[in-house]
Amino acid sequence: MASPRQVGPSNYFNPASIDALPEGTANLVRRRLATLGPAYRLFYDEPVEFVRGSGVHLYDVAGNEYLDVYNNVASCGHAHPRVAAAIAQQAATLSTHTRYLNQAIVRYSEDLLATMPDAIGHVMYTCTGSEACDLALRIAKHRTGGTGVIVTRNAYHGVTTEIAAISPSLGGVESLPPWVRWVPAPDSAHTDISGCSSLGEWFADQVQQQIDDLAAHGIRFAAFIADSIFASDGVFSDPVGFLAPVRAVIEAAGGVYIADEVQPGFGRTGSAMWGFDRHSSAEQPFVPDLVTIGKPMGNGMPIAATLMRPEVIEEFARDMRYFNTYGGNAMAIAAAQAVLDVIRDEGLQANAADVGDYLRRALRELATRYPHIADVRGDGLFIAVELVIPESGEPNEALMLSVVNGLRRRRVLIGTAGLLNNNLKVRPPLVFSRADADRFVSELDGALAESTVTS
Repeated sequence: MASPRQVGPSNYFNPASIDALPEGTANLVRRRLATLGPAYRLFYDEPVEFVRGSGVHLYDVAGNEYLDVYNNVASCGHAHPRVAAAIAQQAATLSTHTRYLNQAIVRYSEDLLATMPDAIGHVMYTCTGSEACDLALRIAKHRTGGTGVIVTRNAYHGVTTEIAAISPSLGGVESLPPWVRWVPAPDSAHTDISGCSSLGEWFADQVQQQIDDLAAHGIRFAAFIADSIFASDGVFSDPVGFLAPVRAVIEAAGGVYIADEVQPGFGRTGSAMWGFDRHSSAEQPFVPDLVTIGKPMGNGMPIAATLMRPEVIEEFARDMRYFNTYGGNAMAIAAAQAVLDVIRDEGLQANAADVGDYLRRALRELATRYPHIADVRGDGLFIAVELVIPESGEPNEALMLSVVNGLRRRRVLIGTAGLLNNNLKVRPPLVFSRADADRFVSELDGALAESTVTS
């Protein structure tokens, strides 16, 4: 019997290839497998060991420098001195939990909430985005009295038991429990919206069908959750505003809208501080019921949060209590405050808009020479480059794998996105410059040239 396909992106390292690695790398991989076990994954055909980072660069054990076009956690750049100094100073002063009064957490919370729509009035802290989504879902189920959840086809929202259950990218739609339904991702380039006036109307109709199906099976609808850039589905951002009809459908059904901003938040999309804000208009503000944030929030320090409309939390607060020992601890808050300050002081949202637009134009110019590039899409510094077989237009996973590993050999780090593993995920630190974009496009040109000749 053939071995089952490995779950997850196919650019993961295959442990069966250990013997082909250089001796030092092979020994470290074996030790890692022996201690961390087989469920952990490594990137690339030849895993790389990093020992230092600075800005948009990482340095391997031999001192080689790599351009980071993938890691959004270090949103302000690797080892940003202001963030590092804030963490060190707080660690040398005090680090306690949230059951004591502390000026810093209140000040940061006021600062953070000021970036949100006025209707979002409270914030609760966790350590990871998975925990933040778990808390949001717990609140949503309590508020609605329902259990039914709707997600997109290849969504990823985290790794707790509850949130892994609503993350089909981890185990496929076959792994979803009976109380979860999925809808196709809102892909404007490949979706047939016949009979609908817009992509928004089509997407809202898909969600409504699943709300109805839950009801038909005796399951009360609780929540719809979406990452507003649809990162794991393949990065879908256009047309702006297409989520507004979905918001209306969810509200009419008595459900809760959870905006997962762990990846698109903190200015990454350039056009907005938060991904969901891209769907607002002067006539119709887009305000979720709950918002989850994490990853780039602490520039590598574990901190995340769930934000909400005050009315959403009232009954939950009356009936239950919430505490997280490390969530919102003083050291994590110091890091988060420094990150928010750096994003503003260094104009990183504006930089994401400028460099992102510059990079998309350069990638589209590259696409005129490579019919293998079917689409370049995204907003700010969150971009997908879709690779296909030119003759048929079919997804080209083999080319994607070759390009990803070719870029790694050229010391450029990139990831993948999408159900069919044929999109390059471009998601660098927000300090990425036009010069960095030029270097990336040049190296991608070289990797594509090599890969298309040998494919």
